[in-house]
Amino acid sequence: MNLTSIPALQDNYIWTLTDDHQHCIIVDPGEAQPVLEKLASNGWLPVAILLTHHHNDHVGGVAELLRHYPQLVVYGPEETRSKGAQKIVTEGDKFDLLGLEFDVISTPGHTLGHISYYSKPYLFCGDTLFSGGCGRIFEGTPQQMYDSIQKLSKYDDETLVCAAHEYTLSNMKFASAIMPQDPQILAEYQKIKDLRAKNGISLPTKLGHERQINLFLRTQDIDLQRTIGVDAAQHPVWQTFAVLREKKDHF
Repeated sequence: MNLTSIPALQDNYIWTLTDDHQHCIIVDPGEAQPVLEKLASNGWLPVAILLTHHHNDHVGGVAELLRHYPQLVVYGPEETRSKGAQKIVTEGDKFDLLGLEFDVISTPGHTLGHISYYSKPYLFCGDTLFSGGCGRIFEGTPQQMYDSIQKLSKYDDETLVCAAHEYTLSNMKFASAIMPQDPQILAEYQKIKDLRAKNGISLPTKLGHERQINLFLRTQDIDLQRTIGVDAAQHPVWQTFAVLREKKDHF
């Protein structure tokens, strides 16, 4: 299976998985043209689209892709039905594509109906978990987003986090401002600065690596709690997450 990221819009990645027979799955096509170009240049035949949530930068290309490939099956949560999803999936659902079994994970927070897809080792998590950060909370609550990220963090260290945006540089800039003495965070920030200066891609990232450099996966860290002024003895851990997310929103 071959994993490819297709840059789209300003900072989106549209992910594809392609098998040995050139059949492929498309994840969150925010626009159609770069996907159509990639399909044509590689001779790929798309069989399905996976949608994580309803925002236009994740679904904007669905209608055009269906015009070109009307046989496509579009999977997504209820909130994407009006965006072209025909197979509505929810927490605990499983389905097979290209010989892979996909698990559907409910990950509300960014939107209320947001879902993620896991087929070892691939985790397509839309706007829930990013390298070095997490998504903004538009429709859900901080506790929902915290719980969603905890769900995703249960997978093994080799899991490939296929997030939908190239936000790593800004995320690591924030992390280094919060924890300026943390050697792993400082090293990662420098690495990503160098990578992005050469227009390199920072994704996918391994979940084991994220446990080290992503503050939103380190909310039980006593040093982090002290730094952002949370008394963990008085508050549940998700409130550490809420304070951290608010700081990022205003960074």
